Amino acid sequence: MTKTIETVHLAIDIQNNFFHAPYWVENGFEEFKANELKLLRGLKERDIPTLQIIHVEPSSDAWGKQSGNNVPMDFMPTDLDGTFEKNIHNALTDSGLHEWLKAHNVRNVIISGIRTEQCCETTARVASDFGFHVDYVTEATHTFTMTHQASGNVYSAGEIKLKTELVLQGRFADIHTVDSLLEKYAK
Repeated sequence: MTKTIETVHLAIDIQNNFFHAPYWVENGFEEFKANELKLLRGLKERDIPTLQIIHVEPSSDAWGKQSGNNVPMDFMPTDLDGTFEKNIHNALTDSGLHEWLKAHNVRNVIISGIRTEQCCETTARVASDFGFHVDYVTEATHTFTMTHQASGNVYSAGEIKLKTELVLQGRFADIHTVDSLLEKYAK
């Protein structure tokens, strides 16, 4: 009989590939790192397992395994509760994760990681569509400034995070700080 796990944390794409991406900047990274570590410690104290999600694109020099960078960033604990590899933006499709969550009767997923508006947001949307309750911990996500191709408008990481909160809240996820999430799951 499979053990029931009501809530699981997904730590998405917190991996070394980002350090080699052309858009990588340190701005905001230390704050993200501190928030992620606080979240990980708090969830461990609450016996909520963390699954690490690693992005691998087999045909990509930068994101394929041949790069040697598809490994967790050094600050990530080595004693997490499992690892799943994905090759598309959401963590649930074609990775085996959705099947694992269903087999363990998971009802709630907590999302953090890199990039706020990309793999984290996409995973939140898909998880919600699959019937999971989603808690999205924005301050434990990280992203980068982006320039709109047609208009030339530049959007800061903070603006992108606000947009992600706007489109997820009340539709796909509950938005949390690390503290509000840990308070929600207090023993």
